[in-house]
Amino acid sequence: MGSEARKRARERLKEQRAKEKKAAARRKNLIVIGVAAAVIVLIVGIGYAVLNSDRGEGYTGPLAAQTLQEDGSVVMADDGVEAPVIEVYADYQCPACRQFELTNGDLLKERAAQGEAIVHFRPVSIFAQQQVPISGNSLRGGAAARIAADHGVFVEYNDLLFENQPTEGREGFSTDQLKEWFAGLETSPEQQERFDARLDEEAAVVTEFTEEFLPALTEDALQEIGQETLGTMVLTDLLTWGADNGHDPAFLDGTYTGELIDATGSAYTRYSGDNAFRGTPAVYLNGVLLDNNTAMTVRGLSEAIASASPGKVETQPLDNGGDAQ
Repeated sequence: MGSEARKRARERLKEQRAKEKKAAARRKNLIVIGVAAAVIVLIVGIGYAVLNSDRGEGYTGPLAAQTLQEDGSVVMADDGVEAPVIEVYADYQCPACRQFELTNGDLLKERAAQGEAIVHFRPVSIFAQQQVPISGNSLRGGAAARIAADHGVFVEYNDLLFENQPTEGREGFSTDQLKEWFAGLETSPEQQERFDARLDEEAAVVTEFTEEFLPALTEDALQEIGQETLGTMVLTDLLTWGADNGHDPAFLDGTYTGELIDATGSAYTRYSGDNAFRGTPAVYLNGVLLDNNTAMTVRGLSEAIASASPGKVETQPLDNGGDAQ
């Protein structure tokens, strides 16, 4: 073999080795990618399995009695039941509240139906002072739930609100949607008519409050008392200040929107110390605030209820049963 032939042979061999090296590198990369993808799938699968293993299997049995309270809250328990009291503070625009409902809503229904728990639903609006549309969503959802309570279907409507919770920051809970969801429940045409009429009234109040009254009140408060002081005030305190400084909140009197705002303010003053109300969801067992590991898991909440003594409901039933009567 001549020198030229040997040179061409060496070049062909060099090219062949380069091709084999590239092919080997590609095979290695594909193996690494495949392993990484398998690990990701495994992690996601395990996470999904763990998440769903801690959710209830779904409760489809009868509900315990629903009793509307004087403050607009609702107690789910049959008459005469003595059991631990679970209080659930939730805002219908709160994503974590939705997660709590999806995780433990069926557990609470089942425990109440079995007489093993008294469930006290306490809707609030911690987002009422946020910018529109968050504030409007929160208040409209809460007002609609309160109207549903007048007609004895609070728990069912509560489920629908969380199932259809608007994405935070996007406008939702329109009056048409809220009316449509109520229409899907076992209610009469007369109840639907009364629900729709009251909802229209409340929606107008929410719009006035979030788009006109509160912005003007907040602007004046910033100028008069400053951001530092304003930042320490809950909404009910701000409304009290406003009433003394040219911002009359009387249009909220007698409305479910105003009732919801008052309920939120009461939550901040009802508890103190380690039990202080700081946001939603807040779940109390016999007046003691549960930590997230307990409240946000089926096993944790179930074990807490099972180990607790009977409690006492601190509110009183509404004598006339609400507007539905």
